[in-house]
Amino acid sequence: MSLTVLYRGPLSSCNYGCEYCPFAKRHETAEEHAADGAALSRFVAWALGRTHSPLRVFFTPWGEALTQVRYHEAMIRLSHASHMERVAVQTNLSARLDWLTEAKAERVGVWATFHPAWTTMERFLAQTERLRARGVHFSVGVVGFPEHRAAITALRAALPASTYVWINAVKKLVYAEDDVRFFESIDPLFRLNLKPHPSLGRACQAGETVIAVDGDGVARRCHFIPEAIGNIYQAGFEQALRPRPCTNATCGCHIGYVHLDYLELGKVFGAGLLERVPVHFSASSISQR
Repeated sequence: MSLTVLYRGPLSSCNYGCEYCPFAKRHETAEEHAADGAALSRFVAWALGRTHSPLRVFFTPWGEALTQVRYHEAMIRLSHASHMERVAVQTNLSARLDWLTEAKAERVGVWATFHPAWTTMERFLAQTERLRARGVHFSVGVVGFPEHRAAITALRAALPASTYVWINAVKKLVYAEDDVRFFESIDPLFRLNLKPHPSLGRACQAGETVIAVDGDGVARRCHFIPEAIGNIYQAGFEQALRPRPCTNATCGCHIGYVHLDYLELGKVFGAGLLERVPVHFSASSISQR
């Protein structure tokens, strides 16, 4: 059975200062960095040793991982493992990317977020060109603040048509219909992210083929259900992997609802599920969802 692991270790610092993020401009102590490094090394060793079936790893840190060399090294090592189908990361794309020359780039996925208040369009686009030149599978996106419409329009115009640009809805906002239509013109899947999806009692891949793992190896179904189902470092852990209906009323985050069976988003994203790259997308692709 192929297993997807959403790994979120202790790292909780970021070089950007987005006002909506609790980890903005947070700097960790040397001891905190050492703890994150030890946890990451242990996880990578486990992932490299789990060779009996395909594995996919998605780094979803609280902060920005790629400013830390240890995450470059982890992605390089994992990308060369023959049983690794994909190693992906969420990133603001601010850090250097020369480490990709050492990685097996076709196995690397990048979910890149453009923050117009914290970087220039030119710098961000140059980084996407480096990804493209290396053959990395990636998507680009932004947080859907209406005041950033001009920057979002410019970003879409500057990128190749083949690059998917996603928009994350700001859940606390009540969007005007004009803004919804604008964001949907950029991201045909925007309405899918705009609303929470009923999930209580629904079948989900979380806990069966997808798990969230923290720095101590504690596994949960996903990032949004706190109940632990086991620990990956304990013998016999995989016996805990089985179908479980969701216990939350709704699911509103992409990395959660994308695994709900009834939404059938595996068909929409295919092999690009982790890095949020659809196989194909259009407004009609979500009209029935």
